Amino acid sequence: MANIVEKILSTHIVEGKPEKGKEVGIKIDQTLTQDATGTMAYLQFEAMDIPRVKTELSVSYVDHNTVQIGFENADDHKYLQSVATKYGIVFSRAGNGICHQVHLERFGKPGKTLLGSDSHTPTGGGVGMMAIGAGGLDVAVAMAGGLFYITYPNVIKINLTGKLNKWVTAKDVILKVLEIFTTKGNVGCVFEYGGAGIKTLSVPERATITNMGAECGVTTSIFPSDEVTKEFLKAQGREEDWKQLIADEDAKYDQVVDINLSELVPMTATPHSPGNISTVKEIGEIKVDQVCIGSCTNSSYKDMMTVAEILKGQKLHPNTSFVVAPGSKQVIENIIKDGGFQSIVSAGARIAEAACGFCIGNSQSPKTDAVSLRTSNRNFLGRSGTKSANAYLVSPETAAAAVITGKFTDPRDLEKLGIMYPDVKIPAKFYVDDSMFLFPEARKEDVKIYRGPNIGDPPAATPMQDKIEGTVTLKVEDKITTDHIIPAGSKMKYRSNVPKYSEFLFEVVDPTFHDRAKKIKESGKDNIIIAGHSYGQGSSREHAALCPMYMGVKAVMAKSMERIHNANLINFGILPLNFKDESDYDKIDQADELKVSNIKASLKEGKSIIVKNITKATEFEMTYNLSDRQIKILLAGGTLAMMKKTN
Repeated sequence: MANIVEKILSTHIVEGKPEKGKEVGIKIDQTLTQDATGTMAYLQFEAMDIPRVKTELSVSYVDHNTVQIGFENADDHKYLQSVATKYGIVFSRAGNGICHQVHLERFGKPGKTLLGSDSHTPTGGGVGMMAIGAGGLDVAVAMAGGLFYITYPNVIKINLTGKLNKWVTAKDVILKVLEIFTTKGNVGCVFEYGGAGIKTLSVPERATITNMGAECGVTTSIFPSDEVTKEFLKAQGREEDWKQLIADEDAKYDQVVDINLSELVPMTATPHSPGNISTVKEIGEIKVDQVCIGSCTNSSYKDMMTVAEILKGQKLHPNTSFVVAPGSKQVIENIIKDGGFQSIVSAGARIAEAACGFCIGNSQSPKTDAVSLRTSNRNFLGRSGTKSANAYLVSPETAAAAVITGKFTDPRDLEKLGIMYPDVKIPAKFYVDDSMFLFPEARKEDVKIYRGPNIGDPPAATPMQDKIEGTVTLKVEDKITTDHIIPAGSKMKYRSNVPKYSEFLFEVVDPTFHDRAKKIKESGKDNIIIAGHSYGQGSSREHAALCPMYMGVKAVMAKSMERIHNANLINFGILPLNFKDESDYDKIDQADELKVSNIKASLKEGKSIIVKNITKATEFEMTYNLSDRQIKILLAGGTLAMMKKTN
């Protein structure tokens, strides 16, 4: 009577017991990194002095920082290639595609665990993997043979019935899920999809749904591995990687939510959160300045060929900009082979490389005050690179409709223009060319690791002191994302240079933060962050913890925090605390002086922590949810310090 999540975890738990809410350490079969997070992850791996990765498979993808203005990104890519050669890692070269799309195509295996230094790693759940996003340091530990620790999850079954109507898509399914669950309050949960409706969804459609489960804050999302999965892997020439993985008929779940696919309509996430859900009809026919199709969410062969068929014989509206970024080299080659590429180009698309590009704001930033329709997974304030722009998340079908009409259009209305819905099928066999992978040979002792001038060692944390005395350097509201904490886009080229990257901390929220924090740190005091609910949403970027650590942030006090960011704070020795009484948040002002005493004893004895507000002559109580292992890490000053101490 086991569900899919329980079946996978039962064969991978090495430490702990399968008890809800308790920490377990699991064996990781595969890892992936991308170049924005990979450089620091591999610098940390090097610091562990392990001769070769110990996973079944580790892949280093180059897909984020591919816009090479200046030497920094090119130097990072050369570093990543040299590390891959030395330590036995598969290297996916720039141009081969987006890590999640490519991994799904070439390496994803049902029943395996995958840990990736990117929050959208759960894309792999589309083929029945237990695929989890994490900070780069956690991935480095897994490559070194260490365990990955999670809270044994509550499993929520999303029971799909019926069948999607024409013009309604997998993107609309996950937007409906976001409408139901929102972007907060789902920490420690896993979405497991089941029901008769799943048989109507292809693997790329399933992967779109598992990809954006990350926006709900769940640990991961997963579909069964069934005949649909088998046909996809067979089309990839990987039928031997398939195995059946389905829940038992009497499997138990902590919650069951029913969604009738037949009742869904085209949906959108409105600015500035994936959780702001509306129907396309409700938006009305507002003018659209930009359409961007692609990203790891909607860049598969099926997505691209559907767009191509809709746009066949059509032309781009004169007031709209249009860019398409296919998800992989394989997708490009197959849509060329099947005639889709020609239709997209003829319609007026600007073809971007197979990379993350517009999704992370390092290209295709829209004009001032623009309305931008995007098939990506996040529309946070300023993420597009233009703070005043309004980004809406939509399906490829809705995006294609706007290309033609120049306005927000329910794609079902295209039939009034004589455009019928294209029912695109997955090919029985994809054209496959793996020449853009560099596969590792036996370890070469003479490989020299390349390091450019922008690449520095990870900054060292110091052991936690028994008291924190400092200033509330910044007080922020609910739903502060890792994009708010440390930006992506044009600043990502500094990710291997922590002192430089730290200059942009909280740039979107308060551009004076860095100078203020630096002054406080240099005065000998600690920096403290006060936050609302769901602090640290979004990307897994560990720099949102690493850079604050470098700038002397010793504690984050929040109403609630998201899983990956909470783990990253611990990894870098920053104390994550939660308000016992949320009303105390309102009694603290930025620049207040706070004092926390007896930290070590409180943590060891499991007591709540008392914080004194020196400025206001008051005090309040903070709680924490830390395992004994995490407490040891914090006291040591972070995971790297703990490993060195252990060794």
